[in-house]
Amino acid sequence: MLNAQPEKTFIRNKAAQLFALVFVSEYLTKWPKFFFDILSVVGLNPRGVDLYLRILMAIDTEVVDRDIVHTPEEARRNTLIKDTMREQCIPNLVESWYQILQTYQHTNSEVTCQCLEVIGAYVSWIDLTLIANERFINMLLGHMSVEVLREEACDCLFEIVNKGMDPIDKTKLVESLCQVLQSAGFFSIDQEDDVDFLARFSKLVNGMGQSLILSWTKLVKNGDMKNAQETLQTIEAKVPLMLQLLIHDDDDISSNIIGFCYDYLHVLKQLPLLSDQQKNHIEAVMLAVMKKLTYDEEYNFENEGEDEVMFVEYRKQLKLLLDRLAQVSPELLLSSVRRVFNTTLQNWQAARFMEVEVALRLLYMLGEALPVSHGAHFCGDIAKASVLQDMMRTLVTSGVSAYQHTSVTLEFFETVVRYEKFFTVEPQHIPIVLMAFLDHRGLRHGSPKVRSRTTYLFSRFVKSLNKQMNAYIEDILNRIQDLLEPSPPENGFQTLLSSDDQFFIYETAGVLIVNSEYQAERKQILMRNLLTPLMEKFKLLLEKLMMEQDEDRQVTLADCLNHIVGFASRTSKAFSNKQTVKQCGCSEVYRDCLQTFLPALSCPVQKEVLRSGVRTFLHRMIICLEEEVLPFIPTASEHMLKDCEAKDLQEFIPLINQITAKFKTQVSPFLQQIFMPLLHAIFEVLVRPAEENDQSAALEKQMLRRSYFAFLQSVSGSGMSEVIANQGVENVERVLFTVIQGAVEYPDPIAQKTCFVILSKLVELWGGKDGPVGFTDFVYKHIIPACFLAPLKPTFDLADAQTVLALSECAVTIKTIHLKRGTECIQYLQQEYLLSLQVAPEIIQEFCQALQQPDSKVFRNYLKVFFQRAKL
Repeated sequence: MLNAQPEKTFIRNKAAQLFALVFVSEYLTKWPKFFFDILSVVGLNPRGVDLYLRILMAIDTEVVDRDIVHTPEEARRNTLIKDTMREQCIPNLVESWYQILQTYQHTNSEVTCQCLEVIGAYVSWIDLTLIANERFINMLLGHMSVEVLREEACDCLFEIVNKGMDPIDKTKLVESLCQVLQSAGFFSIDQEDDVDFLARFSKLVNGMGQSLILSWTKLVKNGDMKNAQETLQTIEAKVPLMLQLLIHDDDDISSNIIGFCYDYLHVLKQLPLLSDQQKNHIEAVMLAVMKKLTYDEEYNFENEGEDEVMFVEYRKQLKLLLDRLAQVSPELLLSSVRRVFNTTLQNWQAARFMEVEVALRLLYMLGEALPVSHGAHFCGDIAKASVLQDMMRTLVTSGVSAYQHTSVTLEFFETVVRYEKFFTVEPQHIPIVLMAFLDHRGLRHGSPKVRSRTTYLFSRFVKSLNKQMNAYIEDILNRIQDLLEPSPPENGFQTLLSSDDQFFIYETAGVLIVNSEYQAERKQILMRNLLTPLMEKFKLLLEKLMMEQDEDRQVTLADCLNHIVGFASRTSKAFSNKQTVKQCGCSEVYRDCLQTFLPALSCPVQKEVLRSGVRTFLHRMIICLEEEVLPFIPTASEHMLKDCEAKDLQEFIPLINQITAKFKTQVSPFLQQIFMPLLHAIFEVLVRPAEENDQSAALEKQMLRRSYFAFLQSVSGSGMSEVIANQGVENVERVLFTVIQGAVEYPDPIAQKTCFVILSKLVELWGGKDGPVGFTDFVYKHIIPACFLAPLKPTFDLADAQTVLALSECAVTIKTIHLKRGTECIQYLQQEYLLSLQVAPEIIQEFCQALQQPDSKVFRNYLKVFFQRAKL
């Protein structure tokens, strides 16, 4: 500090952090005079003051900062530090701040601002009277008139106002502060050009308003109605200032006051009767929200940057205000929106885009602001239903969907989909909206963003109105024909819609066909017309892929093939329990799809992409075609088990599990046939050597192991344990040992839990007199030891929730062995196994008593305690 050249800022910050860390560890024990020693540097020069203030801010970060999560021990230490500081040195620190402000306020704005920041940080936990007194407040108000100091002074006043205190005292403090600010001219918002300062001032006014409302709430709760009424009058007096800030052109200034505005409306909601002035305030807030929701001319819809993102966030805040307005006065909100909406749409051709967009947006927002169950806006409350119905009719018939701006177009489609119930009341308007969706306004719009969003909204519109769609189905299918064409990879020409968008179009087409009132024969024809071009294209592209040498072209072709399979899969989402594939007469066309897609599994290139697509389609067909899918499974499985990687197998196993769970004994012969080839493929991948630090490979193996155990669980739990039993003695032994290994050796509680589930199931099925030869020996030699060796491992963390679940299944396994083997099991544990673990006789006795309790929960709870003690 005595050098001619000051240290760099980062050095000063690090020095301050270091002092703060020393302070935290030494202040209470070895360095009680810390602050008095540090205060000695203040008199040296401005650099001494700078270091002192930086140290105080660093101490605040270590001891007070509420954003930092402290351990209970740290929290207790920090409380003790603050208590000791209050007793020993806070008045001295406060006096030093006053002296610094007085000394440097005219000569060193940087130090003055630093000092104001320190006061703002400390004021939340020190005695407020040390700061909220005449000499400090007068100095702070003086700083409010100095351009380089006023933002920090504003923040400091905000922290003072935010300090928790008695409600009557808080009201007096805020009111006196407001009077001084008002008389100094700070309430004349329109005469202030500095938006940065106004943003801070707006935050201060917000803090004052919210503090007054908190005081009012406390006073009402305490039954002090006289003081509550006075506080309410004080709040009302601030509302004109609040409104001025709310409608300010700068969104940051407006955003900072929304909290006060929101809380004020909540106060009005609680009042039994509103005065005319309060009703005027509500209307003023409503008009302000409507004005501020409006986009700027400069808003970039095609390439949204940071400013645009901030405005979207700001709009969300305004929406909360609108929702609160609806709670206070739904009738007023409805009539205000109706007035704005009708005025704008009467002459929408001449209106600017932002005016039209906000009129539509307000109608859209009413849907959440005036909530009803299941979107029933057009029944029940006749007055409200009538107003909304009128506005919807105007929206649809006015022609505003043709407005040449993306924001208006999107708002139109969002709104008709939100209020789809309107079209069940007035179905005559459906054709107008369908045409808007299908022509250049929607799916064929010039903007990719509009086209993309419209595909999703169109899908929702059709689904929600499927009963009203029957008259338009074939017309819609004809009109979307060109949009169904998969993007052709051979010439680089892009279709209007991306593949992701086309998924929605295919789903919509499926919904139209399946939910139509046509006979099954007609549905079959329409579905075949929809899917045949996909199958033909698939065959053509698969042939090209087989011949293609260029790797980039292979990727493009494989993606296109994958999308085709996905499109066919998406059409099947329309089927349900009421409208099955069979009832709609569509089984044959989906079987044809399977026949067409399965050859892709034997394609030597791009295996991962193609297998993934076909596998997903098979998952869907298991649900849709039911047992008709079974003939295709063996061939598909055979191909998918060739040249497998860990990920392939991991994704293939859920397919087999789905088949096993759905068809159970029906697929027993198939499982019998595939069981060992699948296991060999899994074992081969698991034993492949990998780099020691290859985390990705280790994770893939862990996930494959989990999938393998899930497969065994599925087989044993679906009543098909004979599939395992029939694999020959050597193979059965190998499978059983892998399960024991999974339970004991791998520190993976999810896999361990599954392994114990398998073991308890096999004990239940095979552990009696009729079980396979040698299984009883296996229980005593391997399963019982596994139940003890696994929980005794250091990696078996009994504080972890997943591990506790594994232990719970371990308990079930031991309990099942006891149920199947009875006294023999107890004797083995008492006389042999537990003694071999050197367990004390009294604990062995305790263990066996808990095991014999009829309530298995008793044993589960005991087992956790047993292993906790064992580990200690």
